[in-house]
Amino acid sequence: MNVNLQTLLTSVQINPHYKKSSKRFVTGDSKLILHEKTILSRVRSTTLCDASMEGGVINMSWASQFIAWATNVGMRVYDIQARTSLGLIKWRRNTSISPDQVKCSLVWAADERSLLVGWMSTICVCIVRKRNASELPSRDLPEHIVEQVAFIQTDYIVCGLGPLSPEELVVLGYYPHDPESEDPERPQILVYETSSKQIISTDSLTLRGYEQYTAKDYQLVCLIEETRFTIVSPKDIVVANPYDADDRVEWLIDHNKFEEAMEAVIAKEKYLQRNSMLDVGRKYLDHLLFMQEYELAGEVCKKVLGTNKTLWEEEVYKFARVHELRKISRHLPQGHYKLDPHIYEMVLFEYLQLEPEGFLDLVKEWPPDLYKVSAIINAVLEHMIKSDMADKDIVLEALAILYSHSHKYDKALALYLKLKHRGVFEMIQKHDLYNVVHDMIEQLMDLDLEQSIAMLTEKDKGENVIVTKLKIPSNVVVTKLEHNPMYLYLYLDAQEKQDGIKKYHGILVRLYAEYCRDNLLPLLKRSDTYPIREALNICKTNNYIPEMVYLLGRIGNTKEALSLIMSELKDIQQAITFCQEHDDTDLWQDLINYALAKPEYITYLLQRIGMFVDPRILVERIQDRMEIAGLKYSLVKMMRDYNLQVSVQEGCKKILVSDFFNLQERLVSLQSRGIVVDSSSVCAWCDQQLMSSQLVSRIITFNCKHSYHELCLPTYNMEKCRICSTERLPEPRSLL
Repeated sequence: MNVNLQTLLTSVQINPHYKKSSKRFVTGDSKLILHEKTILSRVRSTTLCDASMEGGVINMSWASQFIAWATNVGMRVYDIQARTSLGLIKWRRNTSISPDQVKCSLVWAADERSLLVGWMSTICVCIVRKRNASELPSRDLPEHIVEQVAFIQTDYIVCGLGPLSPEELVVLGYYPHDPESEDPERPQILVYETSSKQIISTDSLTLRGYEQYTAKDYQLVCLIEETRFTIVSPKDIVVANPYDADDRVEWLIDHNKFEEAMEAVIAKEKYLQRNSMLDVGRKYLDHLLFMQEYELAGEVCKKVLGTNKTLWEEEVYKFARVHELRKISRHLPQGHYKLDPHIYEMVLFEYLQLEPEGFLDLVKEWPPDLYKVSAIINAVLEHMIKSDMADKDIVLEALAILYSHSHKYDKALALYLKLKHRGVFEMIQKHDLYNVVHDMIEQLMDLDLEQSIAMLTEKDKGENVIVTKLKIPSNVVVTKLEHNPMYLYLYLDAQEKQDGIKKYHGILVRLYAEYCRDNLLPLLKRSDTYPIREALNICKTNNYIPEMVYLLGRIGNTKEALSLIMSELKDIQQAITFCQEHDDTDLWQDLINYALAKPEYITYLLQRIGMFVDPRILVERIQDRMEIAGLKYSLVKMMRDYNLQVSVQEGCKKILVSDFFNLQERLVSLQSRGIVVDSSSVCAWCDQQLMSSQLVSRIITFNCKHSYHELCLPTYNMEKCRICSTERLPEPRSLL
């Protein structure tokens, strides 16, 4: 469509639905004119409003059926369907700014009913709505009405505005200044919350030549469908759009706020298109390596790289180039997924050369399937040859662990013993190395007696719970410790307390005599598997009198034993007990002989001997005129004890006599009873009937009730039944 208006236009707006309508558009100069295509492609122009008295049309905006247009007086909205103006909203007067210095901004929101108006230092939000019934007293009024819902007074000139959301709007502002005394300020983009009229964001724009520009040189154009804003100046065009998740992440990265960027990626992952956790994480890693923050970089690797083997190896090589593999070692994968063995070997080599303690910690911590154990062993041996190490023991301990990983337990145990390391016991138990340590028993006991004894007495828990055996046979231990009696004593003593080892009681007697006399006498009393003569000689050598007394009593040399009690121990009570245990009259006589020389012994015997022997034996042998303390009391007690003994003996005798006669009477009664033999009875020898008309023979019956023909017995005077010949029976008696 080509239209020659022959006038200078200030504004042009086409119908938003230009193709669907009759290709209409409006122009503004001194008038607001509608142009539309008619039949035969002619253009018809219709003057909608005359603005010549108000300085002409300075701006307009068209949405749906409404055209908003402005003059120096105010702003109007024209309803193109009703062909009527909906009213005038006048500008507030501002004497500090001339209308020639500013532009009017008119922007319809996406709903085509909300209108944003910017004029000088004011922002106005209007809506077009239908009148309600109370607002229609006359049908001459338009159906719609324009209503102002928000007004914002600013301290800058509004150069343009547009909707950001239903509750937010964007404004391009220019701050006026005094050219003679003030420097010009850069234009700013401001975001308002319309409900509260508060600024929620602001940003200054650095545009080329902004120092020479005024408010009329700037313009803000809004593409509502894309939420895109274009700032136009004489030399620059800036496109602005709302910050999305990717913009946020990229801004944080540009400002080296990588941790916040990673948090933003996690929070907005589903909205991201250009960034991912891996991308941001790798940039963060590069930054940390550049800043030499290797410890933190190792932690980030674990968060970012996940199970990506290739990326892990790439990052590990970056650490290797700066000799900082130690910082990433704690974070390397060790679970279901793992890296190539040479990666872990590189880390171990670096620790071995630079930090032996860390090398030992890793060897303890890492499972051996992460790396080639043989390669690390060779590296350790080579390192020990080439370098003079101050931490040799640490490296040797690590080497012992490596040997155990490669099942070279003999070498591992040798190193542990060389280092005097108590971890040897744990390794023996863990790997069941009891058969390997036979030649190391004494060294193990030198290292830790308690753990060694526990290990040597440990039993093998087989399928048979009742029958168990030692994991290290006792004969092996005894053989290995025969030259170290102290260790042998500790081992056999522990075994004796646990289960008892009768076959070694002979050795244990000698060891107890040397190291623990308190256990000697109890062992002598409870055991019968030691050589008594040898034990007696040991006790004589050590002058152990109580033990000698016991052993002499066992071999029957009671006189010598009693002599030791009286001469060495001088214990009359023990002597009485000894005589009582052996119940020998001669022994009592010997005791009396020893006691006669000492009155105090006589007193003691008088009080206690009456229960065991005839006290007259003692009384008759006391010398005349011997002074005996407490004699009266002792004699009274002796007689009471003796009478009690006699009374008990007489009572026992009566009981025995009574029992004898009762049992004898019962026996006679039983043997006097008759035994039934009838016609059905058979001979126990020939199985023929005892009473038969064809056979005339006497019948002999025993108390066991077996009956015989006299002819079937070898002799008549047989005292035993031929069947019950193993039993002693009374004499048979014959029945006719």
